[in-house]
Amino acid sequence: MTKTPKASGKKTAAKAPEAAPTPVERASGVIDAIVDPLTSALKRAGLRRAQKSAGETTPAPAAPAPATGAGKPGLAISPLAVPFPLIPPIPGVEIATGRAGFYKHEREDLLLMRFAEGTSAAGVFTRHGVGSAPVDWCKRQLAATGGADVRALVVNAGCANSFTGRPGADAVRRVATAVGKRFDCRQRDVMMASTGVIGVILDDSKITARLPEVESRLTADAWAQAGRAIMTTDTFPKGAYATALIDGVEVKIAGIAKGSGMIAPDMATMLAFVATDAAISPAALQTLVSLYTRTTFNCVTVDGDRSTNDTLLLFATGQSGAPKISRPGDKRLADFREKLEAVLLDLALQLVKDGEGATKFVKITVNGAESPASARKIARTIAESPLVKTAFAGEDANWGRIVMAVGRADEPVAREKISVKFGDLYAARDGLVSAEYDEAKMSAYVKNQEFEVSVDVGVGKGSSTVWTCDLTKQYVAINGDYRS
Repeated sequence: MTKTPKASGKKTAAKAPEAAPTPVERASGVIDAIVDPLTSALKRAGLRRAQKSAGETTPAPAAPAPATGAGKPGLAISPLAVPFPLIPPIPGVEIATGRAGFYKHEREDLLLMRFAEGTSAAGVFTRHGVGSAPVDWCKRQLAATGGADVRALVVNAGCANSFTGRPGADAVRRVATAVGKRFDCRQRDVMMASTGVIGVILDDSKITARLPEVESRLTADAWAQAGRAIMTTDTFPKGAYATALIDGVEVKIAGIAKGSGMIAPDMATMLAFVATDAAISPAALQTLVSLYTRTTFNCVTVDGDRSTNDTLLLFATGQSGAPKISRPGDKRLADFREKLEAVLLDLALQLVKDGEGATKFVKITVNGAESPASARKIARTIAESPLVKTAFAGEDANWGRIVMAVGRADEPVAREKISVKFGDLYAARDGLVSAEYDEAKMSAYVKNQEFEVSVDVGVGKGSSTVWTCDLTKQYVAINGDYRS
């Protein structure tokens, strides 16, 4: 979670303008035109395929990995916590963690990854108007190199290094330079990411001083430690793993993510790092990560607040022995595309299940909208409504609040055709309370930790799904005490 430091006096928040898209961002806008086979397959299969694959391809131990030494002291593990999966080494990836000291309490807060020569990289980043120094760095370097031969990743928790001007940018450059010297690569081949408090300049000496020690611990088998090192108010580490076939050769896909609060689409607020041993060109990798961000990380929301530091990086080391793929629509990538989407969706849903103070995990689907974009806006309005979310927290199937949110989305709806369902139970149908409405059954249904709400607005064929959580007193407590 990325937060602002405390300050005295009242301030008036103003929405920052969207920055002009970079070449990396523009890739998302032309995807449909250049990967027709891929987008056609996505429209046919939708997210059901990814959800099914995530469940089938992500092995997990019986209990969550311990959170000792990570996250914020005193936070109870989310009742929706997901066990950390068993992630084997990914050829071409080495991992190490350490303590740089960005937190007062004892915990690891530094992650270092080293990649094999020739590793391709691609990324999707926040569209927040303020942004951050590490986001600016990654976007600039990926644009300069085209994502070719990225050699390292450095991540710190505890300091976002956002809204820090030139001093913050200089700190990022010094870290990249130091890592480049140790790994015998250019500074532009080092990716950077940060999470923590906004408005505090990164003390890069804390990182560079620990580099020799952390580098000495590089190993191929440390995904769980990596997941814990990047946590802030997360209550459990988040990971996902799958295997896929490319032209008959098995490849591995593994990823970690962090995020608990300040989670909203465009893109979802978080850090996520995914690596595969497949051999895929940077351009194809960029198309894939941009495309699947739409259907995964951009479909979850905890509190409706976007962050300054969103970063999703995808690395392909090419160490599997599978043939190199240069086109994202290549038929040989069919299974890989499916499993990559599954891994990203798995990570995205874990962010919601660790929403600050969350006790309910809710899938909201809107059908019958004028367009998919309209359906998505309506679904987000429902998912981010404080009144709807507090009703979920109180286990109240208050369908009136859902109808309220539908109307205030300012999208075309046919009032006389609107229906609202909790699971298979109709609360409203054809613009009226449903004749089969059963308060007792509805109340029993929303006592489940996980449930679904579906709405039909009766004007077209557009549909969209968004995942969210409830809003509890604990959310207020966590954020009121964030810097204390």
